Amino acid sequence: MNNLKWRKSRRSGTNNCVELAIGESATHIRDTKDRGGGTLRVNQRAWAGFLGGVKAGRFDR
Repeated sequence: MNNLKWRKSRRSGTNNCVELAIGESATHIRDTKDRGGGTLRVNQRAWAGFLGGVKAGRFDR
């Protein structure tokens, strides 16, 4: 996991940001303010489903 390339959205401000790194078999997600605090890892199928839901507006309030 040390060779992952982490990135943050250009739209992120200084608060409440997450970073992600897309690996071969999983997407890794972490808190920008606590990079050593742990990482959420989801497989590519789950990540694609999540992004599809975001694009379809399923998580809009």
